[in-house]
Amino acid sequence: MSKKKVFLLLPDGVGLRNFAFSTFTGEGKKRGFDIIFWNATAFELNQKGYKELKLKGNVNSKTDLLKRARKEIELDNFQLKTGNPIFSSYRFPPANRTWKQKIKNRLVRFYCFKYKRNLTGLRRQMQQMERKTDYYKHCVKTLNAEQPAMVFCTNQRPVNAIAPLTAAQDLGIPTATFIFSWDNLPKATMVVETDYYFVWSEHMKAELLFYYPYIKENQIIIGGTPQFEMHFDSTLKQTRDAFCTENSLDANKRYLCFSGDDVTTSPHDPFYLEETAKAVRAVNENGGNWSILFRRCPVDFSNRYDSVLFNYKNEIMELPPLWQQVGDQWNTVMPTPEDNRRLLNTVGHSELIINVGSSMVFDGICHGVPTCYINYNPKEDELKKDIHTIYKYIHFESMPKQPPVFWLDKPEELQSILNTLDTSKAAVLKNAENWFQTVNQHPPQKASERIWDGIQKIID
Repeated sequence: MSKKKVFLLLPDGVGLRNFAFSTFTGEGKKRGFDIIFWNATAFELNQKGYKELKLKGNVNSKTDLLKRARKEIELDNFQLKTGNPIFSSYRFPPANRTWKQKIKNRLVRFYCFKYKRNLTGLRRQMQQMERKTDYYKHCVKTLNAEQPAMVFCTNQRPVNAIAPLTAAQDLGIPTATFIFSWDNLPKATMVVETDYYFVWSEHMKAELLFYYPYIKENQIIIGGTPQFEMHFDSTLKQTRDAFCTENSLDANKRYLCFSGDDVTTSPHDPFYLEETAKAVRAVNENGGNWSILFRRCPVDFSNRYDSVLFNYKNEIMELPPLWQQVGDQWNTVMPTPEDNRRLLNTVGHSELIINVGSSMVFDGICHGVPTCYINYNPKEDELKKDIHTIYKYIHFESMPKQPPVFWLDKPEELQSILNTLDTSKAAVLKNAENWFQTVNQHPPQKASERIWDGIQKIID
């Protein structure tokens, strides 16, 4: 077994930006590690200069049903433990049209009943189901041939990560997983079982111990997330003139960035974008000089914004994420290194970010750019989603009492925010920095170094 060979398990594309397109691999190589991506995605990492081994295979169909039951049971437990009804909002009704879907849903309900008081048994059963697959046998064969010192999973959520991690544990190879996002733990997204868990902060460590008491404190390593490291990479930063020239923008304009959410999280985003454009138009008619840089959610390829973009083409410039679609599912839309540069400069050359409850607030604070959270519902007969539910989600409990964002409670308030931004942003930025320090270990640009320190300790 090579003490310097580390497998980075990539069960889906969401870990690419953190672990392939950040400073993470460079930091590992600098320390002498042989880094191999165990890649289950359709993305060809070898074309980007990374070592990879393709990971192919099918999970046991029962495992996926057990995963669904586990989430239902855990959400029930979390709600019972806290008395907070918001956990019910983390459920999404399963498709129930075909006879196969109806049978699967009945099986999930059966497993919920069977394992309601035996989650340990359910988790072990998931591993046992995977041990019966050809996929697991392929993983064992690969690990025996390669003899890595550790398998590090870039995302705790995908069911196809269970087999390779279980195979590694059965062979005595240490395993770890990274908790991918700041909102993941209360949503019952834990699917894998590993020896160690890498988290963003003390706050996330406390969450992990609270929601998953079978995990012990000595299994948790605080590293931060590589997600924000790009904002401190001087090689990616463009001058104002270069950024504007490349994107056909007027360098004399003041820009605000409207960052879209996915359709499920914020179905009313087109309405909010239109209201933002109306406010910008009104401010400009009174001597302002604002324009909107619109960055849609990377997995949103819908046409829901088309009419707004057409009607407000003088106010809105679209700068779409540079992600690559390599499949027909949301998690097969892959980030690219080029998008890091676009995101960094879109944020850095904006003066305000506007969105619905996004972690873009932390991207903004890296550049001293404040964020405005939209906090009103559209006036329509059939509301698709109450925006006030979003801000009741558990991860917003980390927010400091002093507002770290501008709260936009009415559409017309945006005009005032834009007109007074220069004098009012200092307090908001200070509070946002405090929030960022709670959510993510600082300094944020040292996350990769801290994670590799943790890996080194595990291997040694």
